[in-house]
Amino acid sequence: MLSGFKTFLLRGNVVDLAVGVVIGAAFTGIVTALVADLMTPLIGAIVQAPDFSNLFFTIHGSKFMFGDFINKLISFVLVAASVYFFVVVPMNALIARTKSKEPEDPTTKRCPECKSEINIEARKCAFCASVVA
Repeated sequence: MLSGFKTFLLRGNVVDLAVGVVIGAAFTGIVTALVADLMTPLIGAIVQAPDFSNLFFTIHGSKFMFGDFINKLISFVLVAASVYFFVVVPMNALIARTKSKEPEDPTTKRCPECKSEINIEARKCAFCASVVA
């Protein structure tokens, strides 16, 4: 029974998942710091109000705190943009760069007699009339 558990744990996808979770947690800290320490103060400098959490309106004595929602929405957009521009775009560029381009299938061949380019399906050269195998 323990050998089956050991096999399960040492299987590649479990280890890969564990590594992904650890890296994801570390990356979350980086993205959160980027948004909280750099992008939010930049927005605050532009719009003169970095914190919207105290914005609200009241209807029949009920307080609607829409400012906190605005903060969370801005944070989400900044995190999504950061992940896209700093992770997805560079990874796509790296994958496109490393992807090997397969050569296209040839559409022509050389005539053995006159060395002219002829259609790959031709059985006779159009230039010298020799039979091409």
